[in-house]
Amino acid sequence: MKHRPTLRRPVRRAGWVIIGTLVSLSRRRLAATLVALLGCVTAVLGVLAGTLPDSTWVALPPLPEQGRTAAFALAVDPDNNQVLVAGNSQGSLLRSTNGGMSWTTAHASSGALVTIAFDSLKAGLVLAGTRGSGALASKDDGVTWTAVSGLDGRAVRVFGFALNLIAAGTDRGVYVSPDGLTWTQSGLANTSIDALAMAAIHDPVRLVAGGDTASAGGGAPLYQSTDAGATWSQVNAAISGSSVSRLAAGPLPPTGDVRPMIVGTNAGIFASSDNGATFEPLSGGDHLPSTDYTQIAFVTDHYDRFYTASDGGGSDSGGLWWTGDAGAHFTSLSPPLRSVTALAVSNDEVPILYVATFRSSDHVAALWAYRDTGLAAHGPAPTPFASGSRVATTPTPAATPTWVHLLQSSQTPYIVLGAVALIVILLAVVAHFRGRRG
Repeated sequence: MKHRPTLRRPVRRAGWVIIGTLVSLSRRRLAATLVALLGCVTAVLGVLAGTLPDSTWVALPPLPEQGRTAAFALAVDPDNNQVLVAGNSQGSLLRSTNGGMSWTTAHASSGALVTIAFDSLKAGLVLAGTRGSGALASKDDGVTWTAVSGLDGRAVRVFGFALNLIAAGTDRGVYVSPDGLTWTQSGLANTSIDALAMAAIHDPVRLVAGGDTASAGGGAPLYQSTDAGATWSQVNAAISGSSVSRLAAGPLPPTGDVRPMIVGTNAGIFASSDNGATFEPLSGGDHLPSTDYTQIAFVTDHYDRFYTASDGGGSDSGGLWWTGDAGAHFTSLSPPLRSVTALAVSNDEVPILYVATFRSSDHVAALWAYRDTGLAAHGPAPTPFASGSRVATTPTPAATPTWVHLLQSSQTPYIVLGAVALIVILLAVVAHFRGRRG
């Protein structure tokens, strides 16, 4: 009896195991597998598209219908660094879900918008203040908006959030609300308030407010309430300036129960770690320039890391700086334009900064994004305007080849993964059709 010769299949090399497996699948299973791989590639490319280059200024498209007016109202969702809400010069609320690359109109308002703020303690709540037409509220991350009650006719300039209380600084003092929708007058009715911060968010809520005109008793117009706004008293702060333009209370330090407080005035920036009993100047001399500081933002849970920015008050002394040691040293991030009119910092350990700038010489308003990884800033940086032991400036770097930037970028793993997946898909398709012909 004759024996049939045994046909030995060639041994597959390890590199072709995946391709061979795909070829052996039925058409339906092959199609499902390819769809899954394509989904992975799409997800990878989506992550890549949403990732900014490290420490590099990226120009964003201008706000629709902004014209030749500075942008002041800009905020980023604390739960999604790609969701932004901004107000344009026409009074419209705009929303972006791709980091400012495109915008849709969420609400058409009759009043110019001067502030927008997400409530990081209550998911979905966003508030917007106007220059004389009250305020608007959204409960769905800025998708839809409604007018609030109790702030009609008010210029609403700033919001502050506690666990069970929301406060607003207006041209007629401070207002409070339990939910952001209904408001009542809380105090300082004869004071125009530009700045507001929650120094304690648990009961009893501690509020600090700053005015835009010199106080009757002399000194900086800084006030505090230790009973959720029921009563107010002036803070006898040893700080310079006739108006307080920005207040920020940082996260609690690892030890102690007092939040750091940063005060920006029209003449400098100051810090307190004892609820305003004493202040340390962070500007002047070899420090930061003595100018107006209109933006202050802390980073996530870091009590000693924050950003501060200035529009320069019409001069060339504006800019954007950060500190990682509670203000002992500052580094300039060298924004493309010195006059910073709005700053929104994402709630990430490696934050994304969304910045609005304005050039007064030709009235150009611009938007920028910057992912701060701690490296030297790249991009069209102006000449540093301040020097000294406490200000570290970053010169514009020399041109670096594109392939070097690619290898150094945090996006490289995603690029490699996407390329491998695409190669696998192409080889699988080719091998499948070759197998059918054979």
